Amino acid sequence: MNDHQLAAWLATEAGEQLVRLRAEMSGQRLAPFAVGARGDAAAHELIENALNEHRPDDMVLSEESMDDRRRLRHDRVWIVDPLDGTREFSIPGRIDWAVHVALVADETPIAAAVALPAQGITLATEPAPPTPAAAAPPRVITSRSRPGRLSRRIADAIGAEIVQLGSAGAKAAAVIAGEAEVYAHASGLHEWDLCAPAAVAAAAGLHVSHLNGSELRFNQSDTYVSDFVICHPDFASVVITR
Repeated sequence: MNDHQLAAWLATEAGEQLVRLRAEMSGQRLAPFAVGARGDAAAHELIENALNEHRPDDMVLSEESMDDRRRLRHDRVWIVDPLDGTREFSIPGRIDWAVHVALVADETPIAAAVALPAQGITLATEPAPPTPAAAAPPRVITSRSRPGRLSRRIADAIGAEIVQLGSAGAKAAAVIAGEAEVYAHASGLHEWDLCAPAAVAAAAGLHVSHLNGSELRFNQSDTYVSDFVICHPDFASVVITR
């Protein structure tokens, strides 16, 4: 498998395991945090073991493991979120959660995949999704749990409707699939939340950057990403100037 195929395979396999695990836990009357914790651990173990087997010389930055700082001196680093949207995963019936797998070289993603396991979908950098057509009126995505003022300002500026979704991967996937036009975030996430979705979105021909238009860089010493936008190219000039 090449790196693109491996990213897609890892995201899909981890996602399928999560779907099975959630079904098994559904009748156990577990607290939501316990459901989420089991999902995080199981998906992380699968991805970590597979990378150790298939890419033993590469480094890994995962939300679910200690940060090995040797990655900063390494040529190839996998940045993964084994379960993006732990809260959504722990709620029966929610489908807006994801698995992120990306490979970074020289601070830039070179292969990535985002799986939406509850929807049976995996989006990858190869083959890249087609660039979606922009809808009228456009749609701006915001969080269900923490609606942002930035999203409202952008929606007002472009005459857009508001769409609420859960995890970062689900939000980005909605833009990639043409179900929304803008996903902007001003309060920050971590690299594992953003790297794979940003890579797949860029491969699909979408605009991806910081809110000021500067390039996103990954495998940084500080994994916190202050802000970003993923949007249809038609709206980039409006979004990045606000």
